[in-house]
Amino acid sequence: MAYTIEEIKSLAEMVSKLKLGKIAVKTKDCELIIEGRKCIAPPPAPAPAPVSMTNVMPAIPAPEKPCEPVPEKPSGNVVKSPVVGTYYSAPAPDKDPFVKVGSTVKKGDVIMIIESMKLMNEIQSEFDGTVKEILVRNGDAVEYDQPIMIIE
Repeated sequence: MAYTIEEIKSLAEMVSKLKLGKIAVKTKDCELIIEGRKCIAPPPAPAPAPVSMTNVMPAIPAPEKPCEPVPEKPSGNVVKSPVVGTYYSAPAPDKDPFVKVGSTVKKGDVIMIIESMKLMNEIQSEFDGTVKEILVRNGDAVEYDQPIMIIE
């Protein structure tokens, strides 16, 4: 099927009016491609020159702070998380925690649960002693090798 001049003009006007880059019409016997004007984008505007700021006020030195004491290394044995996960202090939300500050523990006692990859991992104490400090809160996310508690 051949296209009439009127059909071609109509398609050309459509390309122009809609600012199309190209239109292609294909039939069994014929293919018609009409390309619109190629708009050349204007060159990008040059970047503005950096504005230099003059210092209006002289710099005021920061007041000297007294040296902060270096935190003591905790005495006792540090229990660290063996996996990345979520720390739980009790076997269930409505149950008492495995240990509290001041609790006496023996090697092998379950002292916490770390949930990792939907598995509840019971963590056993590697030390005999008394829980001196618990460094995280119930439900906190913990990293591998992160200190969780201190046992003296």
